[in-house]
Amino acid sequence: MALSITANRQTAVSPSGMSFAIIGSRGFPSTYGGYETLVRYLARYLVADGHHVTVYCREPKDGHRVWFEEGVRCVATRGHDTKQFSTLSFGATSITDAAFRRFDAALVLNIANGYWLPALRAAGVPFAVNTDGLEWKRAKWSRLGKAVFKTGAQLSARFAPELVCDSEALGDIWDEEFGRTSVFIPYGGEVHEELDDAPVRQLGLEPGRFALSVARLAPENNVELTLDAIESLGPDGPKAVVVGSANFDNPVTQRLEALQAAGRVLWLGHVADQDLLAALWQHCGVYVHGHSVGGTNPALLQALGAGAPTIALDTVFNREVLRSEEQLFPHHIEALAVRISQLCNDAELRTQLTERGRSVIDGRYTWDGVCGAYRDLLVQLARVRVA
Repeated sequence: MALSITANRQTAVSPSGMSFAIIGSRGFPSTYGGYETLVRYLARYLVADGHHVTVYCREPKDGHRVWFEEGVRCVATRGHDTKQFSTLSFGATSITDAAFRRFDAALVLNIANGYWLPALRAAGVPFAVNTDGLEWKRAKWSRLGKAVFKTGAQLSARFAPELVCDSEALGDIWDEEFGRTSVFIPYGGEVHEELDDAPVRQLGLEPGRFALSVARLAPENNVELTLDAIESLGPDGPKAVVVGSANFDNPVTQRLEALQAAGRVLWLGHVADQDLLAALWQHCGVYVHGHSVGGTNPALLQALGAGAPTIALDTVFNREVLRSEEQLFPHHIEALAVRISQLCNDAELRTQLTERGRSVIDGRYTWDGVCGAYRDLLVQLARVRVA
């Protein structure tokens, strides 16, 4: 089955009252990035469009396993919330539950859930799988973990009626490695106008004079590269602000604690306050996006929409979004240090990058377009089932 879906445009109003499931995220509304950002926007969009939406969650609310949030039916299934088993265990219980429901269509997130897709097929529930990034290439996983994700990818390619890739470059990889075409639907971003800098100043930060990193503390996100560059600039260089945490033992946390004690870094951990996060992006001297594995990264789009003067590690995925040599840097400490210093000392250049970033979001990555494309995909899947 080949469905033609175009992101970033609003199509005709879909039939109301369809029942859709979203499986594989932490829940709704989660403040984490990645899948969680997508679910936060998509679930609300589908409800506003007149559909019945169930989001499978990991944590019960107030002791309840089923509850409603903003018109979204939330269902918490059981699992083991550990680095090794969380995705597999929660995926197994949520997909098993979904197989017994009469959903018109489902969106499955994370290729690790490929192991459980036959249950949805056997139940006759049409679904699409969002492939996300190249999990089997992430350095944070052991050899066994990488093998689990690679097999999950192979099973997703085999059993999923439709695959969704959030970047065209990622779609090429799935075509080359697994022989599967995919629907291209990116993540979205929201453009923010001028935001008050008071939240930033309350943290003891001077607007325009700090380098910002927003990423989970995983090796492939290269937070340590940013820290190396900041340290190389010496005590008179800009301060680094790091937003992010790790759900496993990580040597980066020890380094962050030491640098924070020395006054070179402000480590905020996970920031749930989206307004504060937007203010940090908008008022930083430079946002350093070091993600190296994956497709269209949600944090990159959020940063651009917030007006962050952004530079990114030179990867095929970041190139696809930015389309600007000026905003790419190599995996090299001194080269990154030069770019950080340049932006923190050039207000005019920061303004240029801010305007360019907002135009990227307005032109190619609006949430209305992204959610509309997912809605169209789910409706078409449901129609194929009915036919």
